[in-house]
Amino acid sequence: MSETELGNIAIIDDDPMVRVGLVDCMESAGYTVEAFGSAEEFLASNGFRDKACLIVDIQLPGLSGLELQGRLVAVGNHAPIVFVTAHGTDRNRERALRAGAAALLSKPVRREDLLEAVRAATRQ
Repeated sequence: MSETELGNIAIIDDDPMVRVGLVDCMESAGYTVEAFGSAEEFLASNGFRDKACLIVDIQLPGLSGLELQGRLVAVGNHAPIVFVTAHGTDRNRERALRAGAAALLSKPVRREDLLEAVRAATRQ
């Protein structure tokens, strides 16, 4: 399967080290990846409409990952979202999944768990 068949993934996380790790993980699995340090940066990119899946931190400066999810749904963008977070409270999990998130994984996330979640999300 080629990169274009796997799809274009967006990673939104404010921690540069986490971003690099997530990018490396997804690129090593054959995905095309764009990384952003904030939800606002992602929205300003205007490329957010062509993503096969989003990997998003819940706790972001400015617009949170959950708020980003709400904005995308409001404009009809239903790209699957896999949340990765150190703030995986029951309330956050319920809110994210109720709004259509594909998965919510706790940091530090295992490579196998992330790849499994993204593969499942992009098959939907």
